[in-house]
Amino acid sequence: MPEPDPGPAGESSPARNSPGFVRVVLAVFWSFFGVRRRRDLLEDAASIKPAHLIVAGVLGGLFVVVSLVFLVRFIIKSAGA
Repeated sequence: MPEPDPGPAGESSPARNSPGFVRVVLAVFWSFFGVRRRRDLLEDAASIKPAHLIVAGVLGGLFVVVSLVFLVRFIIKSAGA
């Protein structure tokens, strides 16, 4: 079985796998709380594309805002009854 072709510096570089949707969402979720292990942060920074983080962050932010709006409306509605 042939070995992978070495890179320009003579080093063989492993194929960079794109992280899945769940990994990007979890990275954003833990970042919202400010709880991240340094090792995980470095791994995510090396593997996750910035555009994916931006999209996941915006969607996560919208989810939090919409959830809070519905929660407040539910509380106000139940307190008035």
